[in-house]
Amino acid sequence: MSRDLPPLNALRAFEATARLNSVSQAAEQLHVTHGAVSRQLKVLEEHLGVSLFVKDGRGLKLTDAGIRLRDASAEAFERLRDVCAELTQSSADAPFVLGCSGSLLARWLIPRLGRLNADLPDLRLHLSAGDGDLDPRRPGLDALLVFAEPPWPADMQVYELCSERIGPVMSPRFAGYERLRQAPASALCGEALLHTTSRPQAWPIWAQQHGIEPGALKHGQGFEHLYYLLEAAVAGLGVAIAPQPLVAEDLRAGRLVAPWGFSETPAHLALWLPKRAADGRARQLAQWLKAELLRQPE
Repeated sequence: MSRDLPPLNALRAFEATARLNSVSQAAEQLHVTHGAVSRQLKVLEEHLGVSLFVKDGRGLKLTDAGIRLRDASAEAFERLRDVCAELTQSSADAPFVLGCSGSLLARWLIPRLGRLNADLPDLRLHLSAGDGDLDPRRPGLDALLVFAEPPWPADMQVYELCSERIGPVMSPRFAGYERLRQAPASALCGEALLHTTSRPQAWPIWAQQHGIEPGALKHGQGFEHLYYLLEAAVAGLGVAIAPQPLVAEDLRAGRLVAPWGFSETPAHLALWLPKRAADGRARQLAQWLKAELLRQPE
């Protein structure tokens, strides 16, 4: 004797019809037509080899077999509803773990956490910092906030937030400040430029956009992470290059200046999460991040 289950759509149609005692009401609840429910009931009876309903006037009446299946399916579907509700609630109660680089976290996101928590009080955001080793495909991470270039990975849901804009910045404390602040961009060819190993392409991209041969640039002090690079720039150690959002507060406060402005790169700041783990909280967060990027000072 086969122990295979009948088609689940047929069982679902039967459970709803038996519970509501109406094919029409079952169709309405399941968002299908009356005929679709009737066909599923016929499929189920043919699979089981027994009649589940008999006509009773203008309605239907359960047979003894139908009563047995109604009781069993009602218990099974109710248990499924309970478990699904528990899982949904558990997911909603769990923190939303967002990964991003340490520089993006420290220089842009943390200063805005108070506003984010006030605007999205149910998000329960947990932050995980890293550089190059964060992957939302791995357990323990729900999404990744990252500067990256398309094309996007096929298995990722990607919310594009803004184009990346980069530019050279320096502190008024820098010894070469007065000499450089009104000089053309080509004047940087004579400087020992601060740079970072985490973004080696930044200076060459900027140089090409300004008609400067990348090989004409001279690298000075290097730093492992962008955060350290920008701290060095604020301390007056030289000219650094950075994404505009990460230095916006420093520019507004006068700790840094950007004499040559900012230029778009092929990259975007984007929120990534696996398609298999679509989460409505990610869409809310993406909308908030995009709005915050639009309101930030230049």
